This record gives sequence, structure tokens and C-alpha cells, in this order.
Amino acid sequence: MNYQSLIIGHITLDTNIDHLDNEVKIPGGAVVYSSASAYALGHNVAVLTKIAPDDNKLLDAFTLPKENVIVLNSKETTYMYNKYFTPDKERRDCKCFSRGDEITADDIPQDVSADIYHFAGLIYGDFSGEMVKELSKKGKVAVDVQGFLRHRNDNDNSLFFEDWADKKEILPYIDFLKTDAAEAEILTGLTDRKEAAKLLFEWGAKEILITHNTEVLAYDGKDFYTCPIKSRNLSGRTGRGDTTFAAYINERCHNGIESSLLTATATVSLKVETPGALKATRADVENYINEFFKEQI
Repeated sequence: MNYQSLIIGHITLDTNIDHLDNEVKIPGGAVVYSSASAYALGHNVAVLTKIAPDDNKLLDAFTLPKENVIVLNSKETTYMYNKYFTPDKERRDCKCFSRGDEITADDIPQDVSADIYHFAGLIYGDFSGEMVKELSKKGKVAVDVQGFLRHRNDNDNSLFFEDWADKKEILPYIDFLKTDAAEAEILTGLTDRKEAAKLLFEWGAKEILITHNTEVLAYDGKDFYTCPIKSRNLSGRTGRGDTTFAAYINERCHNGIESSLLTATATVSLKVETPGALKATRADVENYINEFFKEQI
């Protein structure tokens, strides 16, 4: 079976605590938010994830058909903790209390292929740079750099970011690279998002997407494209980057950068208004564009 994109990563159980100390436990992980976004827009996508058998109930969080979810056993499920300190949810403390087994290229069933292999990682070690190289021989590769920058301290379960040691070796194999503004600074040392995108392109990434709480920026080595985020509230802030990236790369299979960026930014603006994975249709996104993105149409 060939899919437009195969989204690879760990489903999680997230404990989210807002700045008022309201606690919510909810299934999460980049694979959940990414697959929901692409599926809502009508794209044929599948997920490959690993989970402990006792946590199979978490799989109900996926919005795409069950036959599109490839589930492999893991000794543990990834359990994440997010404590937000501000209403805009831009400052948070993150911990990882347990983590799933590494995913390898051999985990992909032989009868499954994809136009895009989407690395939706959470923590360094979810998969290797060598896996990126290997899958680049089979299709396009899309990487959310979080899975190569965020590390777990096994002594206290805290999470911290550090530069990707192999970035200059692996970036040339990446067709679509997604970072947020802070990650772009870690990778490049630059606070200017456009200058960071230029450098990431020079290092080999073919198309760069940088998310920010105000806008999304895309760069293809020639032109910069930006689109503002129009969310009316931030109750569904978790999964913002994942939603954006999956919408963008799947739209890019059929459309230009400007059109894909508009659809992706509208999709995430709609999603951020409601906690959990996006439950919407393409028509909902198009209606949102017509109502809130008139200047971009």
C-alpha cells in the first residue's frame, strides 16, 4: 500500500497543566496531531507508532481509519508532562516520565511505501539520522527537528534542547524541514528567522518551514513566504507545529508554496482554538480561510 505520507513517531499520554493549574490528561504526540491535520484535509496518510500493549486505549485518539495506523509493541509508552506558566502557553516546563522504543527503518512493513516519510519525533533517539538517509532513497523526507534537538535527562526526566551534532551530515537528505523559532536559533545561532532559514538551506535542507506564535514562514532557497496565525484563543496550543507541518507537506504534493502555506496556517489557526487533535473537514478549513484570511486570498 502506498500512502501520500507515512507519519513516523510515538503516540503519548500527555499531562497538561495550564498557568491556572488546571490539569488535563490527553493522548498526544506529533503523530496524533499530524495525522489528524493531514486526514482532515483529505490526504491519504498512515501512521507508524510504538506503544506498550497495556496502553492500546490511547490509539482511539487517532482520527484516521484504524487500518491506516500501524502499531508495533514497545516496552514502554512515551509519557509526557507539560506545565505552562503563561496564558499564551509559550513558556513551559516539560518532562518525559517514560519513552517508547526506538523506531527503525526495518519497522516499516515491506508492503508499505509513501511519497513522503514524515519524521514526527519527540525526543532524541526516537529514530536515527541513518534512518533519514535510508528513507530518502525511497521517497521525500520531512523532518520535524524537535526529534533531534530535544533530549531527556534520565536522572530527573527533564527535557532539554541542544544542537544537532549531525545536522550538516543529515540536512542534505531532507526535503522538508520544520523548526520553531527557538529551535531555529539553537540550530543556527541566529534570532532572525529569515536568516536562519537561509543558513539551513545552505546546509542542505531543500524547503524550510519555521513556525512562530504570530506567523508561519516558508523558504525554498529563492523566496520567503509568510502567513499570519489568526486563532481566536489558545486552548488547543499543544500540537500547533505538528498540525502546521503535516498540513503543509501534504498540500505541497499538489500545490505551490503560497497556497500550501495558506491552507496549513488556516488549519492550525482553527485547530488551536480547541484542545486535542483537529476534528474538522477541508470545507471547515476553507470556510475559515474565507472568514479570517481574506487579505491572503
